[in-house]
Amino acid sequence: MLSLRYHRRWQIAGAIVLLGVFAATLIPAFWLWPTFTRVTLFAFDKWLHGITFLFLAVWFSGQYSRDRYVRIGAGLFAFGIIIELCQRMVSYRTAELMDLVADTVGIVIGLAIAVFGAGGWSLRFEERLAHRKQGQ
Repeated sequence: MLSLRYHRRWQIAGAIVLLGVFAATLIPAFWLWPTFTRVTLFAFDKWLHGITFLFLAVWFSGQYSRDRYVRIGAGLFAFGIIIELCQRMVSYRTAELMDLVADTVGIVIGLAIAVFGAGGWSLRFEERLAHRKQGQ
């Protein structure tokens, strides 16, 4: 982990984000989008998987150094597998290989964004926050 002043809070926030994503993937889809048809929901679902995992990759790259990005990617991929296995266990969701593909694309793009400048964003956020507090 980067030398963050609020590292424990970042870890708690990360856990809450993961739990939120996990919960959202296990509730019935029609609770969130009752007007979508099955065909429309399929395409939307893949985009949602990709965007969610892109966000997760950027989120965690904010707390860890570049040498941890492969581990972040592997951990998020494992998280995607766990989601699909859990979705297979409930009757109102389906496990799909294309969801994992969308997750992987999101992870790769998110880590690329991190490498090209977004990585370590939480450290910069803390520095800005500290600077703002000093100015008061």
